[in-house]
Amino acid sequence: MDGYKRTDRLNELFREEIALLLQRKVKDPRVHDVTVTAVRTSPELDVAKVYVVVPGDAAARAAALEGLRHAAPFLRHELGRTLRLRRIPELRFEYDDVHERAMRIEQLLREIKASEADEAGERPATDADSTAPPLDEPRR
Repeated sequence: MDGYKRTDRLNELFREEIALLLQRKVKDPRVHDVTVTAVRTSPELDVAKVYVVVPGDAAARAAALEGLRHAAPFLRHELGRTLRLRRIPELRFEYDDVHERAMRIEQLLREIKASEADEAGERPATDADSTAPPLDEPRR
């Protein structure tokens, strides 16, 4: 643990505790399927950005974020009771779109590869191009 800063340890502790509180104590159905992915506290520990993932569309995401903002004072109070720190930061919830951005980058890379293959007169490899025999045919 020598390489970790205090804020790194607190970020992980806040993430775990907020996830538990959402699961066990918050009864709002809007936040039922929320996953806490990360917490980033400011150096002064006065604000903590809580990054969450919400399954569903933009409306479900907006509803969940509104529910989380509504529950923030309760969560902060509960964190103060369980963690017994001198200062509990203000909680600000944000949607974590890292997974969506990663999928978009992968899609763009596939499109570039297909485009380059078309320019070279090749067709991109697919699963059908596999040299393995079909499952219903015996190997010889």
